[in-house]
Amino acid sequence: MKLYQSPIWIQISLAALLVAVTAPQVMAQDAGTRVAVVNSEKVFNESNLAKAMQTRLQNDFTKRQNDLRDSAQKIKTAAEKLDRDGAVMNEAERVRRQRELADQDRELQRKQREFTEDLNQRTFEERAKIAEKANLVLKQIAEQRKIDVIVQEAAYVSPKSDITDDVIKALNSLK
Repeated sequence: MKLYQSPIWIQISLAALLVAVTAPQVMAQDAGTRVAVVNSEKVFNESNLAKAMQTRLQNDFTKRQNDLRDSAQKIKTAAEKLDRDGAVMNEAERVRRQRELADQDRELQRKQREFTEDLNQRTFEERAKIAEKANLVLKQIAEQRKIDVIVQEAAYVSPKSDITDDVIKALNSLK
């Protein structure tokens, strides 16, 4: 039994179809897709908006942080005093102070968790505001320079493709 062999004109037609389908993709690649890279962490750390955010957060949260540190120090001091004086105390007084210290420690841990959650939430909100402005700047830069794709964080970036400093300059010029 002889297998069916397609006539040569079918093979040529298939080859021509393949070239016709893939040629536009190859041509588009040759035309060059313009790609740029931005380091968003650098933007979030070095732009004036980021520095202002850090100052606001520091102003808003320093008092609470200091209060927590003071409370922790008071608990530590009380625990050290209990360790020193515990041997000469009666059992009921020692147990009462241990409970008080445990209650104070639990309350401090709760306040520390709340502090951390509040700080993280505010940081997230502030960074979202910066990201919104940075995205507008990125779009403007992409349109001005005819960039097709802007990538965040890359394993390797050629200095000519890195637009991070330009983004920071543009953000710093915003009012």
